[in-house]
Amino acid sequence: MKRRTALTAAGIGALGVAAASATPALAEALGDRPGGRPGKFVRGADISGLLKNEDFGAVYRKANGRNGDAVKILADSGVNTIRAKVWVDPVDGYNSKERVVELGKRVKRAGMDLFVDFHYSDAWADPGKQNKPAAWADLAFEDLVAAVYDHTADVLGALKRAGVKPTLVQIGNETNGGLLWPDGRWDQLEQMGRLLAAGCDAVHDTAPGAKAMLHLAEGGNNGAFRWFFDNAVANGVEFDAVGASYYPFWHGPLSGLEANLNDVADRYGKPIYVVETAYPFTTEDSDGFPNIITDPEPVAGYPSSPENQTYWLEQVAQVVKNVPGGLGRGVVWWEATWTGVAGAGWDPADPASGNGWENQALFDFDGRPLPGLRTLGKL
Repeated sequence: MKRRTALTAAGIGALGVAAASATPALAEALGDRPGGRPGKFVRGADISGLLKNEDFGAVYRKANGRNGDAVKILADSGVNTIRAKVWVDPVDGYNSKERVVELGKRVKRAGMDLFVDFHYSDAWADPGKQNKPAAWADLAFEDLVAAVYDHTADVLGALKRAGVKPTLVQIGNETNGGLLWPDGRWDQLEQMGRLLAAGCDAVHDTAPGAKAMLHLAEGGNNGAFRWFFDNAVANGVEFDAVGASYYPFWHGPLSGLEANLNDVADRYGKPIYVVETAYPFTTEDSDGFPNIITDPEPVAGYPSSPENQTYWLEQVAQVVKNVPGGLGRGVVWWEATWTGVAGAGWDPADPASGNGWENQALFDFDGRPLPGLRTLGKL
């Protein structure tokens, strides 16, 4: 590694969890990259599945019904940031370094920013699974730390050579229980911290204008956020931003999200983003693969509909905008373009797998933009 974190060098790890409560001094020491000034509000869309969808025949339409480029449609609607996940060696070739660079160039041409989401796996990483990439499975721990740094720097370096400068870089995906199990699991806190620090260091070394973000699911679970981020601070992880997933049908009432984000802002002094949210616009299915959310009222009193998709987006955005100190910085809709197309399913190892999320995209089953997309572009 080219760089040791300033906090580790200063011995902050020895201070333990109590260090996390020293919010003003900590925020001043770490800064709000770049320059310590609030940036624009992120009106974001995760479109990690777009390239695969397009290759298997997905069609996206403009508001007038004519076919169009989904990336340009998002930009024209007011979306200013695109989030894209990156896997290490996916068997289907999608969400790889090369594909993220391809998408990143399109995002740049459309005038939007790129937000890179590192999973550090060959497939999905989330609270229930954090599987090592096959190529890293037998690495000694020190080599695993180096692999995180090198992979992160390699992808960001490829983007840089392509003329794409990400504004946000996520180090691990929904890492409530750690990452790269078992080495960086929740019960190996020092090792978890070193792996996260390696990713953050690679961001600062390779893409110094970007914020290195740590990301948890369960946006209303304050205990989970305090535990994770207290330990990240105690172990010298030099992160610049906090990301949360919040799905109202899974993660509790808005009051919980509000209380958690406000506390996290006060406790750590970092910019905060809801980087995943969604709501169904219908209970119908378009590809014959069961939808993940099928309840006619995923949240009591709010039936699945275009209107309630818009409602929940507005409510989540308002919570973020109300975070004290101007630290609420954006909202990202998860898989806005993942419409149902045969062959473009969720499992990279199974071409016959389907899409259980198309009823939560921001395009309807005919590929037309839903009202929620206009709302997202005006947040």
